[in-house]
Amino acid sequence: MINSIVSQGLIWAILGLGIFMTFRILDFPDMTTEGSFPLGGAVAVTLITKGVNPLIATLAAIGAGCLAGLATGLLYTKGKIPTLLSGILVMTSCNSVILFVMQRANLGLLGYKKIQDYLPFAGGLSEILIGLIFVTLVILGLIFFLDTRLGQAYIATGDNSDMAKSFGINTDQMELMGLVISNGIIALSGALMAQQEGYADASRGIGVIVIGLASLIIGEVLFSNVTLTERLLSVAVGSIAYQFLIWAVIALGINTSYIRIFSALILAICLMIPTFKGKIMKGAKFSK
Repeated sequence: MINSIVSQGLIWAILGLGIFMTFRILDFPDMTTEGSFPLGGAVAVTLITKGVNPLIATLAAIGAGCLAGLATGLLYTKGKIPTLLSGILVMTSCNSVILFVMQRANLGLLGYKKIQDYLPFAGGLSEILIGLIFVTLVILGLIFFLDTRLGQAYIATGDNSDMAKSFGINTDQMELMGLVISNGIIALSGALMAQQEGYADASRGIGVIVIGLASLIIGEVLFSNVTLTERLLSVAVGSIAYQFLIWAVIALGINTSYIRIFSALILAICLMIPTFKGKIMKGAKFSK
């Protein structure tokens, strides 16, 4: 049970890291997430069933996610369509793309080798190790990228786009790049989750943005005033913590059909904590 919670938490952490790139840095609420996540799973599973090596299939899934992000970015930067609507349009389109790729609503991996099967460990240990490997690679990649001049220009775009423009930064390109990277990471999470669960489903993306945001916000609540590296690591910690919270809800005997409302409730509470904390601190200052 613990192995399953931790391994799933690590894979959801990759989703959270992808959302971090747009939601936290660009302040871009990207609904493409709910399309690129199942798209990554669909592409990876379909290619594996066609005899493609799972690692190559996973890389192809990342590419598919990048294309979804590119589509959203072009609609937003070139088509001047609002952020939410751009993401919703691509998210909706992804459902048709998934059905075209799989030729059905869901596709299983029974009898096919998954990426975990190439490790010299059995069961939960291999799944945890795969999660650790990919979370580490994503975090190291993001730290390296955000520390470059290009990465700093990307951060500046999110901080103040008008000021970034005054320094000669092409903010449209930065936003486009961010959406491509973000959705590539999210599709990676979808591909790994599909391989862990043993199937891909066209409806798998419903509600995943709440899970990713919950991982992100819980991590920020647990660790405040930290460096960039620590913020990225906190997403992984928050993701695992969130999975334990969901497990606790299920352990109380609550029907799993209603789990999404509890997911939303947990996220809402975590989003309100900083506000309550600020009010308490303000009240404490006045009382002095």
